[in-house]
Amino acid sequence: MEVRRFGVGNRRPEGPPGTVGLEGQVIHSDARGVIAELAFRKGGRIEPHDNPNTTWFIVIEGGGYVEVGEERRRVAAGEAILWPAGVTHGVWTEHGPMRVLIVEFAGSDDSHLVGILEGRARRLLPGEAGHVERGEGRLAPRAAPEPVDREGEPT
Repeated sequence: MEVRRFGVGNRRPEGPPGTVGLEGQVIHSDARGVIAELAFRKGGRIEPHDNPNTTWFIVIEGGGYVEVGEERRRVAAGEAILWPAGVTHGVWTEHGPMRVLIVEFAGSDDSHLVGILEGRARRLLPGEAGHVERGEGRLAPRAAPEPVDREGEPT
């Protein structure tokens, strides 16, 4: 089991250039993406910027404001905001602190994987590699169960 600590005492200053009033901690990062916790102080902000990756901004405590493209919106705990790849986005707080989880996926989307993850298959015709006629078979023999005592423990 692997345990990653985040939250108070585990954060460091985070964010792109121009970020103020923000600390965070990366929880996981690999070629597939990043998961991080961010804590905004009152008046904290991430200046508008863009990113080549699709990102979910998940508010878990408090609230603030988010800008995505030309749209601005107040956000609060229990809301998740999509930051599409290549779209300018920013965030700020005014009246109090806010904690969020960031889930950033590598790339803009998974369209290059369509068909792989969905398990699409095609029927093999007679003569094609991998084709088999109707087979015959049976289940493998099963070992006899171990005797147990009255409390259900193996004897």
